[in-house]
Amino acid sequence: MLRAPIVVLGRGRLAALAAFLGAACAAACGEPAAIAVPPVTVASPSQVRLGGGADESPRTKKGDLVETLHGVRVADPYRWLEDADSADVRAWTDQQNAHTRKVLDALAGREALRGQVKDLLQIGYVSSPSVRTTKAGTLRYFHTKREGAQNQPTLYVRDGVSGKDKVLVDASSLSEDGTTALDWWFASRDGALLAWGRSESGSEESTLYVRDVGTGKDLPDKIEHTRHASVAWLPDGKSFYYSRYPEAGSVPPGDEKYFSKIFLHVLGQDPKTDKMVFGDGREKTDTPIVVISPDGRWLVVRVHMGWDKSEVWMKDLSKGDPGATTGWIAVAKDAAAVFEPIPRNDRLFIQTNDGAPRYKLYAVEYEKPERAAWKEILPEGQDVLDDVTILKNEIVTTYMHEAATRIERFGLDGKTHGAVALPSIGTASVSGAWDGEEAFVSFTSYVVPAQVHRVDLRPRAPGVPAAKLEPWEKVGAKFQANDIEVERLYAVSKDGTRVPMFVIAKKGMKRDGTNPTILYGYGGFNVNQTPGFSARALASVNRGAVWVTAILRGGGELGEDWHKAGMLEKKQNVFDDFVACAETVVNEKITSPERLGIIGGSNGGLLVAAAVTQRPELFRAGLSLVPLTDMLRYHRFRIAKLWVPEYGDPEKAADFKFLHAYSPYHRVRDGQRYPSMLFTTAESDSRVDPMHARKMAARMQAAQEDPSRPILIRVETKAGHGAGKPVSKLADELADELSFLLHELGVTL
Repeated sequence: MLRAPIVVLGRGRLAALAAFLGAACAAACGEPAAIAVPPVTVASPSQVRLGGGADESPRTKKGDLVETLHGVRVADPYRWLEDADSADVRAWTDQQNAHTRKVLDALAGREALRGQVKDLLQIGYVSSPSVRTTKAGTLRYFHTKREGAQNQPTLYVRDGVSGKDKVLVDASSLSEDGTTALDWWFASRDGALLAWGRSESGSEESTLYVRDVGTGKDLPDKIEHTRHASVAWLPDGKSFYYSRYPEAGSVPPGDEKYFSKIFLHVLGQDPKTDKMVFGDGREKTDTPIVVISPDGRWLVVRVHMGWDKSEVWMKDLSKGDPGATTGWIAVAKDAAAVFEPIPRNDRLFIQTNDGAPRYKLYAVEYEKPERAAWKEILPEGQDVLDDVTILKNEIVTTYMHEAATRIERFGLDGKTHGAVALPSIGTASVSGAWDGEEAFVSFTSYVVPAQVHRVDLRPRAPGVPAAKLEPWEKVGAKFQANDIEVERLYAVSKDGTRVPMFVIAKKGMKRDGTNPTILYGYGGFNVNQTPGFSARALASVNRGAVWVTAILRGGGELGEDWHKAGMLEKKQNVFDDFVACAETVVNEKITSPERLGIIGGSNGGLLVAAAVTQRPELFRAGLSLVPLTDMLRYHRFRIAKLWVPEYGDPEKAADFKFLHAYSPYHRVRDGQRYPSMLFTTAESDSRVDPMHARKMAARMQAAQEDPSRPILIRVETKAGHGAGKPVSKLADELADELSFLLHELGVTL
């Protein structure tokens, strides 16, 4: 699930960038309400079938294309399904959608399930605020919130910590069908103006607008091609630096999704005249992000070069033309490591995993940026240093402890000021003003909807109790989950690696091997899978299933070593971890293969597709959402060249070998009894091309030996990879997914 808009840098907040640039699924893991749950009936899966036992799936024409790649003959019988604009593909999509609708709409209880899912989604969420100081000296708080029937979040502004919220951007009102999204936002230094991005139909192809906070009206300024933009306002509020992609036609076809650069925009001027200040001559897949010191002197750019490599550059704006391309000084480069800059007026803080897989924090003097002069502030510890917030007198950190958050405070010298206790095991992030003495902690868990707490960090007299969480904003006040419990479980992977899992179930779950169970995983791009409120998970548990989240290698939950152990030639480790988790929940008698379903989206969709082609006997059903499946051609579509550092380059013989070894589309075997499958994709997906789901569904439909186990595909219109999807569409989507999966696992809806 996408986190809040990126407003400052830091490893945790850059998870949002990873989600935008990577194959991270933004489809809702939901946000949930106290709902009435009918009695659950679990039937024997052998007695419950979709489609009456006959294979009624549409027939797909099969080509005879065979290529020789790196000396290996590779068949691609459904290459024709790559062309989304062809009449044949459109007709195929319509036919498949009609068949899928016929099957899913016939499920008794689907509508009741949809209502319960919608209730859970309508609990909504709230983000922690971004804080600004107005010219009058008052504090102004910007935050988003969505609840009730709203399709999209609303951006609010609040003057004073206990002031009233005023609507600044109501994204739900931007279109009649709720498909226009608020992608990101950045307030000016004094909180008087707001740069914000909007996109249509889940495309994430943002257009930048500038809104006057006082009037609520947009200025004439309008800048296109600002997908997942970063914005750094100059202190005078009259100009800002921002990232932008090229116009179509200005670069070779397809390259308009690459070649991001940093520009300087002066309010009121034509964006076409904006000066490009950084990015010229760089690799087209390099993605720069811009930040600036509070006093506006030091401009800093962090260049994303893959999920295990970045660079940091800075320039002194007090010297020379602020729109010049010259004056850049390298702070960090030529190292296979991640560097996250946090500029302050007196020095630059850098969080990095260079030589520290669980991350360190350094302070860098602007006048002495060479590596030898960096001063270590926070050393590497046993837990992963996930994010850092630098305030007036304190550093507030979030650490990842076995895939859950803990918070610790430090002085600017790195001496500990103690922990901040959280409500329970869950996920938290921290925000605050650079010159502030308060911090805001957003918190969620599998059974706690999003809530925001304030922590007063002003100096305390001796004997005064330490700072603690004070409620500031929340959603789902009436929600209760007293009958649900969460426990950690561990699997041992093929190579002996210990793999954590979170198990969410009704209290008193019997370990007799009969529980319908859903195993979720992701495992890639350094993206953390931490406890969070999920409509999909809770609706499943409320219907009598057990939900298990696997913490797989490829993610960042246990540090950079954990990430690197699941990328490139080591990607098979991720699939082995997932299989080990499946075998463990079977061996622990939580479930059995006949009652085990799996789910994953995007990179997680690849995971599910790989799992069912490698171990089809282990699973009863699978949901592969907006997946990658053809790993020999993935890099030719959408923004996928950005993922080569994570997956590998099929054009290289060495990479081709391991990609071909697990590529799900190429591992399907005729006459195999596969689990029942539902593939989903969306026409406006700007990240993972729908061709993956189309080709995989067609291939598995042709290969499936058991006609009572359907292979379905659901193609969404006016939606993308998941970001910005309205609640109405999410409710429909989750109802389809869960009704299919739970039905196949023997749950009577």
